[in-house]
Amino acid sequence: MNLYPIDTGLFKLDGGAMFGVVPKPLWSKLHPPDEKNLCTWAMRCLLVETDGHLILIDNGIGDKQDAKFFGHYDLHGDDTLDKSLAKHGFSKDDITDVFLTHLHFDHCGGSIVRQGDGFAPAFKNATYWSNTYHWEWATKPNAREKASFLKENILPIQESGQLKFVDVERQQPTDTPYVKELFPDMDVLLVNGHTDAMMIPHIRYKGRTLVYMADLLPSVHHVPLPWVMAYDTRPLLTMQEKSAFLERAADAHFTLFLEHDSVNQCATVERTDKGVRLASTHRLADLG
Repeated sequence: MNLYPIDTGLFKLDGGAMFGVVPKPLWSKLHPPDEKNLCTWAMRCLLVETDGHLILIDNGIGDKQDAKFFGHYDLHGDDTLDKSLAKHGFSKDDITDVFLTHLHFDHCGGSIVRQGDGFAPAFKNATYWSNTYHWEWATKPNAREKASFLKENILPIQESGQLKFVDVERQQPTDTPYVKELFPDMDVLLVNGHTDAMMIPHIRYKGRTLVYMADLLPSVHHVPLPWVMAYDTRPLLTMQEKSAFLERAADAHFTLFLEHDSVNQCATVERTDKGVRLASTHRLADLG
């Protein structure tokens, strides 16, 4: 197995929205905002090369929307999806599987491109993976999340015939089941605090478990339990899910791969007398 970080660019989001009820004097010391109260975040994806599969986990914001839309998020930086794939010797046509943790625009916008007057899959040879619970949630959005679920990012995936659903079963909307061996050495955890049925891949790699954190833990600054995004639909559930996950991550020495941290690619956590806290940060390449 080979793992490659895929940087698709930087964007900005309101600091208060990203840190929820945490007071600005606290979070701004760690993540200084600009004059508009906006903080810079990464859109870091992960490419997994394993047993005949080339799996791209999430794919950034894409380039379909108009200037007004992108103007809200101040896209910047030199990295793009295509440039990052090429850096590792790949192109979009090489991707066999596109695994979408969830369907918010900054995670799945690169799935679909404009083609003439319509839309087409950006990864023409790939299977796209979601799950039935989240797909239903995203295609019939609630008022809180409607602006994050853009139909042009989502519906053309199904229309292309390239969409498949991860086989998961749950008894209640708050259940957090594991899906075993979706791909070789890759399991999936469902969590429901940020949005319904977000999928968190767990990858067995070089004797460790590497976890793609998506929006369960956007950055190292979100490790303390109360540091939960205002974007989360069920913040109290996020705290429960995060607490259970972080305790397991500390005990099992998980490596956390961070999608939105603009500085740190990976992190580890440890138990302390104040609860689970950040232990170290490093680059993916440091795993050897």
